[in-house]
Amino acid sequence: MPKIKWTNKDFNVFQIDGLEQRMDSLNVCVRPKFQSLGEDFSSYFSSHLGEEFYPHVAKHARRTVNPPNDSWVAFAPYKRGYKSLPHFQIGLWSTHLFIVLAIIYEAPQKNVMAERLIANKAMLQQLPDDFIVSGDHMSPGAISMQDAKEDKLDELLIRLRDVKKGEFLVGRHIPKDQAVKLSASQLHQLTEETFSRLLPIYNIIVGK
Repeated sequence: MPKIKWTNKDFNVFQIDGLEQRMDSLNVCVRPKFQSLGEDFSSYFSSHLGEEFYPHVAKHARRTVNPPNDSWVAFAPYKRGYKSLPHFQIGLWSTHLFIVLAIIYEAPQKNVMAERLIANKAMLQQLPDDFIVSGDHMSPGAISMQDAKEDKLDELLIRLRDVKKGEFLVGRHIPKDQAVKLSASQLHQLTEETFSRLLPIYNIIVGK
């Protein structure tokens, strides 16, 4: 188990001005932690889901002007990429840690995935109230499951199915102030417990 603990310094990377300066700090402070988490949790997903999962640490390589506002490690059963598949993520915005399962607009079968989720909406509604849902992986905002259980959840799933840019994320957001207080073991336990709740949802999405 990696001894990963998030600090204020990690979150504050996203307040640094300038692409080069922010990327330098991101590469020094944050990426090594994502790489360690990637090695650990790719094994977790491989053992629990019965196929090999690979970690993908964000490189932000296409950026030439604007520095990234968030960063992450993603997990998917494909070595060359993850965006076209439903995937798990651990990541940071300046305001919070996120631990999520995501379907983003690049997924070619997302209308089929949405239909599966709509047919099994009760499983989403049974997630803990402190879980969140979101329809935009580029935005830090989200809605608590407690507030989304009825109309908003339907709205997000229908948009995922019918709108080309529709997306769906579900998981947990841990505010910065709480995240920095977690010990390495507490962080690992929370992350694993969150993913354990999301594994059945993933199996629905992929039709298992």
